[in-house]
Amino acid sequence: MTLIIGGGVYGAAVAWHLAKRGEAVELLEAKTVASGASGGPGRRGVRANCRDHRELPLMARARRIWPELHETLGTEPLFEQTGHLQLIERPVDLPRAQTRAALQTRFGIPTSFLSEAEMRELEPGVAPFVQAALHCPGDGVAFHARTTKAYAEMAVKAGATIREGVKVERLVTRDGKVVAVATADGDEIPVPGRLFILANSGVRSLISPWLDLPTWNLALQVLVSKPLTDNPVRHLVGHASRILSLKREPDGRLMISGGRLGSWNHATGRGTPIPEEVAANVADAVAVYPALEGIEIDAADTDHLEADSIDGIPVIDRLPGNPHVIYAAGWTGHGWAIAPAVTELLADWALEDRRPDLLAPFAFGRFAAG
Repeated sequence: MTLIIGGGVYGAAVAWHLAKRGEAVELLEAKTVASGASGGPGRRGVRANCRDHRELPLMARARRIWPELHETLGTEPLFEQTGHLQLIERPVDLPRAQTRAALQTRFGIPTSFLSEAEMRELEPGVAPFVQAALHCPGDGVAFHARTTKAYAEMAVKAGATIREGVKVERLVTRDGKVVAVATADGDEIPVPGRLFILANSGVRSLISPWLDLPTWNLALQVLVSKPLTDNPVRHLVGHASRILSLKREPDGRLMISGGRLGSWNHATGRGTPIPEEVAANVADAVAVYPALEGIEIDAADTDHLEADSIDGIPVIDRLPGNPHVIYAAGWTGHGWAIAPAVTELLADWALEDRRPDLLAPFAFGRFAAG
């Protein structure tokens, strides 16, 4: 029997991978499936370009899964291969981009460094000061809430139980071993076998009696424009020196994000956009794509809390003294793309009782002194 805390993409996908292999699974979600970082407006980037090198093998594996994932999950297409361009406007960023193109290609992720002329063939609407780009043609975007819910539905069909509205507040121990979880309603739910703690922004507090996890929570800002008559953005677009990410939505809208923050209210569990941050995000988009001048924002979302990590990659490990407990947190806003690969590996870890080699770089021990 496996108990899972967290109904985002990681919890839902692990539940499915285990249930389809005959494991008894129960998933607990504080609100509803895909209500946290796996939810929200628009689509999420499925991006290998400019990732930490430790994540590249996971991304290469995930990119083999994404194009056919909708068929596996029995739903409409979820992933669109748009290609990703990391725009470069400062000369100082050019050598790094050229090196990164070689590195990513070596990891099985074909990447090209584009001259200004080559870049403008793909993105003719960029401003004159943009000098070059790093191009990863296999990257794209995917419907995140729809994908997460499809995983959850398949998990239930495979025999898993999903209980929404069950908030886990702490882990219950006996002689140092986790034996149950305590909920906000005062119930205790036994942990008869394995336990996965995959509640993203809630992981750090749950395991704090054992570890001081080097993560913190952020209310990341996502802006969605009103429909554009002529959207100049053709690809999934990032930027080497601006806090900017652009995604073209199917209905003619443009998503503007990249890492700017809202203000989080712990009492209400909601985020509030900061007008100056909204304005700065829009200003960067207009600077890079002058045709966006006058763009109107239809929605500013900061309600989906994300967990950031001190070194920009997740922490995935067993809880000290509790080999039956596996936790994962600190996705830093880009854990979405690698989820199909990581969740397969997490299920393998649980069933085979051996950490997969691809997950070894994400162990907590990397923060140990000496």
